[in-house]
Amino acid sequence: MTRAASPTIPNYNLFGEADDLPDVVHCETIETRSRLHDWELGVHRHARLHQVLLLQDGGGVLSLEGRRHALPPMTLVNVAIGVVHGFTFVPGTRGLVVTFSAEMLDQSLRPAEGLRDVLAQAAVLPAEGGTVLTLTQIATAFSGRDFGRAQSLRSLAGLLLAQVARAMVDHGAVADPRATPDLLSRFERLLDLHLLDHWSVADYARALAVSAPHLSRVTRKATGKPASGLIEDRLIREARRNLVYTNLPISRIAYALGFEDPAYFTRVFTRATGTSPRAFRQRLGEDG
Repeated sequence: MTRAASPTIPNYNLFGEADDLPDVVHCETIETRSRLHDWELGVHRHARLHQVLLLQDGGGVLSLEGRRHALPPMTLVNVAIGVVHGFTFVPGTRGLVVTFSAEMLDQSLRPAEGLRDVLAQAAVLPAEGGTVLTLTQIATAFSGRDFGRAQSLRSLAGLLLAQVARAMVDHGAVADPRATPDLLSRFERLLDLHLLDHWSVADYARALAVSAPHLSRVTRKATGKPASGLIEDRLIREARRNLVYTNLPISRIAYALGFEDPAYFTRVFTRATGTSPRAFRQRLGEDG
């Protein structure tokens, strides 16, 4: 049975409800939610929601996977499903947040076109005129009740997703997916699904209908690392998230990541990063 990503970092739905997003998309101002929380939204992630944020006036700081990014006016942020993030805004900051459900992305984005793989990564970009216009059009359509509203929102949402993905590639925030082998993309998607199941390279290769050596040849040519290296990198990234964003004991983090022996988790983490989980967490405290 596939397990969800580690439960130690809060998973929030848009309004805390259990139901799926009730509309084609959701659009609200930055002020709407931030004002209720003294302009600070603690670190969390969305298991089934994708967000695009436009900061128009004011400013703030974004915590994104353990790194801090300044948010000056006219900044665009792509917050992918599952990405750990949090915001601190200057009081009075203005902007827009558009939220897409995972189901909407599944319906709108065709795997062969590459947009899904680009948008699955987080990015902080300068906001460009065309994207700003589309976001404001979505806000207008969302707040209205005109005939054809849902179709307008679907069309504008598709345009926005394309604009954001194109900007991410143009600004070098991600690699151009046209240069990424299809097998690698499918392998990375499986990694997200089965990371905590601790699948071997042979397990992934079997699911992809290729041999394990062939899978590693493809990943090494594209990334410089064999498939086993990418599996370990992804696992260590999840471990770092939990060491940064939670105060859980290292043993509980190990168990949450699917390790039966915390000591073995410590050895894996130390070999991969050059420092133990405890030393890594202590260094974060000293830097703070």
